[in-house]
Amino acid sequence: MVLFLFIRIQNMEKAQNNSMETHVTDFILLGLSHPPNLRIFLFLVFLVIYILTQLGNMLILLTVWADPQFHVRPMYILLGVLSFLDMWLSIVIVPRIILSFVPISKAIHFGGWVAQLDSFHFLESTQCFLYTLTAYDRYLATCQPLHYPVPMNGCLYTMLVAGAWGAASIHGTIQATLTFWLSYCGPNQVDYFFCDIPAILRLACANTTINEPVTFVDIRVVAASYFLLILPSYTNIVYAILQIHTADGRCKAFSTCGSHLTVVTIYYVPCIFIYLLPDSKSPLDGELALFYTVVTPLLNPLIYIPRNKEVKSALRKLAGGGWAIK
Repeated sequence: MVLFLFIRIQNMEKAQNNSMETHVTDFILLGLSHPPNLRIFLFLVFLVIYILTQLGNMLILLTVWADPQFHVRPMYILLGVLSFLDMWLSIVIVPRIILSFVPISKAIHFGGWVAQLDSFHFLESTQCFLYTLTAYDRYLATCQPLHYPVPMNGCLYTMLVAGAWGAASIHGTIQATLTFWLSYCGPNQVDYFFCDIPAILRLACANTTINEPVTFVDIRVVAASYFLLILPSYTNIVYAILQIHTADGRCKAFSTCGSHLTVVTIYYVPCIFIYLLPDSKSPLDGELALFYTVVTPLLNPLIYIPRNKEVKSALRKLAGGGWAIK
C-alpha cells in the first residue's frame, strides 16, 4: 500500500506537469447535511458517541482479558476481537465527522483519503467475517450443544480470526488500489462524511466502465456471501428454540442469541441498501451509513453487557478488584 501510494502520487505530479488538466490532490468532505443552528448540538452528540464507544468497548476488552475463563470460550474471544475492531472503526470514522462541525478546513490529502478508505474496508470486511463466525458459534451452542466443544476451540478460533485479518487486508488494498489508480481532475468536493468508494468514483475524470463493476462485485460478493451464511444459522437457531418446551428455556435461549441478531440486523440492513442493491444512489445513503460506521460500534457494548450475566458478573468482579490485571 505504501509503494502504491508513492507511485500514484508521483504519477499525479507528472500528469499535472505535462497536462493542462488540474489533477486533484486534496478532497473536501462536505459531511452530513444539517441545519446551521444544530452544528454545536451535533458536534456534542458525536463527541459523546465517540467517547462512549471507546469506553464501552475498552471495558469489554478489559473484562475479557482479565477473566481467565473467557480465554477458552470462543464466544468471548470473538466479543473481544469485535470490541477491538469497533474501537478502531470509530477512530477511523467519527473524528472526521466531529471535525465537519468545526469551522476549520475540511480538506483531506490524497494519502489520508487512501488510508481511511483502506482502513474502513479492512475493518468492515473483518467484522463481516466475525459476525458470520459468531452466528455459526451460536448455532453450534444452541442446536448441537453436546458437540460444541469439539469443533469450536481457542486454537481454531485464533486461526480463523488471523485468516480473516489477512483476507480483509487484501480486500481493503484491492479496493483502495482500484479506486485511486484513477485520475481525479475536479471538482474535489465529496458529498459524504467519510472516504468511501461510491462518493469518490463520481468525481473521477477517467473511464470507470471497468472499475465500477469490478469494485462493486467484489464488495457485493463479500457482503452477500457472509449474509447468506448467517441466515441459515439463525433459521436453525430459531427453529431449535421453538422446540424447547419450557418458556424459561426459550426465553434464555432467545436472550443469548438475540443480542447478536440485533447487532447483525442493524449492521447489514443499511449495507444492503448502499452496496448490495444495484444502482442505489439514494440521498439517504449517508444517513444509512451511520448505522454500520457509528451506531453499531456504540451499541455493541450497550447490547452485550446488560444482556449477558457472565459479562456483568465479570465486570462487578473487575470493579471490585477481584483480579490483578497483568
